[in-house]
Amino acid sequence: MSKTRFNWPDFIKKVAVIAVPVAMQNLLTTTASMIDTMMIASLGQIEVGAVGLCAQFSSLMFSGYWGFVGGGMLFFSQYFGAKDDDGINRSYGLTLTCMMTVGFLFGAFALFSPSAVMRLYTDKTSIQAVGAEYLSIVGYAYPLMVFSMGMAALLRCTERVRIPLYGSVAAVVTNVFLNWCLIFGNLGFPALGVRGAALATVISQCVNTGTVIFLAKKTRHPYLLAFRRHFRWDRALVGLYLRKCFPIIMNEVLIGIGFMVINVVLGRQPEEAIAALAVFRTLEGLVIGFFAGFSNASSVLVGTRVGAGEPEIAFSRAWRLVWLCQGFIGTLCVALILLRSQILTLMGMEGESYRIAVGFLVIYAAAALFRMGNWTQNDTFRAAGDATFGTVMEILFMWLMVLPLVWSAGMIWKLPTLAVFALSYSDEPIRYIIMQIHLFSGKWIRPVTPEGIEALKQWKR
Repeated sequence: MSKTRFNWPDFIKKVAVIAVPVAMQNLLTTTASMIDTMMIASLGQIEVGAVGLCAQFSSLMFSGYWGFVGGGMLFFSQYFGAKDDDGINRSYGLTLTCMMTVGFLFGAFALFSPSAVMRLYTDKTSIQAVGAEYLSIVGYAYPLMVFSMGMAALLRCTERVRIPLYGSVAAVVTNVFLNWCLIFGNLGFPALGVRGAALATVISQCVNTGTVIFLAKKTRHPYLLAFRRHFRWDRALVGLYLRKCFPIIMNEVLIGIGFMVINVVLGRQPEEAIAALAVFRTLEGLVIGFFAGFSNASSVLVGTRVGAGEPEIAFSRAWRLVWLCQGFIGTLCVALILLRSQILTLMGMEGESYRIAVGFLVIYAAAALFRMGNWTQNDTFRAAGDATFGTVMEILFMWLMVLPLVWSAGMIWKLPTLAVFALSYSDEPIRYIIMQIHLFSGKWIRPVTPEGIEALKQWKR
């Protein structure tokens, strides 16, 4: 596809340098979530289901701020490729301000209206009560989660991927240890149940944030702690930022609301299905964790070359990253299927919950190849400056196809849980074909730097 021989060994090395630490960081987080689930499972399926639905509220928050992360990484990577320090600092300050607004808003909902949040996600009063108890504590962790994610985005785009990894290691160790102490009352601590799990999450997020700041200061990172340079915005920068970010923000918000609707439908299923869904979402985090490594690699390896004025290199890397991601995700899904019995049993699944959880895994394994391919392509387009195409595709298919099908299947036709779940992925293969056509057209390369804009004039597909 490229005009010169592609250097695969160098490409794989560059991907590994970025993707592996990110994947390891997410693997650690997912492992901690799996251990949390196993510990909470010993309390009962109601507790597992309640904490799982609280995690869906966290996912909605993720959708609210991830649009700013995606837009921010577009600017971080392109300005880093162009060696524009001032551009990096100012765009980071603007990104962080927008992200933290979302974090504080969701934290306020969790702390002051936890019962209302739980009533939205399920009609099971027993699950609502446990979930509200959990949310009223874990809400303090939400702004810290958002802050650490903003720092991680900047560090990864400036090729300091190990610092967020070390922060995650410290957080995971803290979280697992405190869960063991606070859920069950070990080492003289009170046995707090799900409240103990929530408190452990808050403390571990404090550790994560403190570790990242400490290491950034120790290594003298040139951007993360340059506070005086973060907020020197002007109208031109804010206008450009919002124009580039608006499609991404709308994508994440509307898709986040769409997933909330899907979770509302699934939250009206039997208690066994809700517990199985909570366990599945934890395992899904394992797959998404590996995907996040390739997503960050796409943003950095493609975005920096677009910003530096090398569109041919950006294009040659982009489609290879997508296919490489799908290969790894496919292998991981096969491994989950083969190990399903051991994993689900450890996480407290039995009887009907076990059967439904296996069904979730099988359906997801088939859908994940297309799903992660679509996500990687969309992140690649965004890093290169095209925040619109993938956004429009995802929103249209979600709201015109997926949501009507899922709502009708679950709330009107009362189809089995697995049928409702499968319909939530019905758009992925169709979108994948459309996204591949756009990927190979090269029309998604839209620089924001002067170097990139000038080079694009000379480049033709």
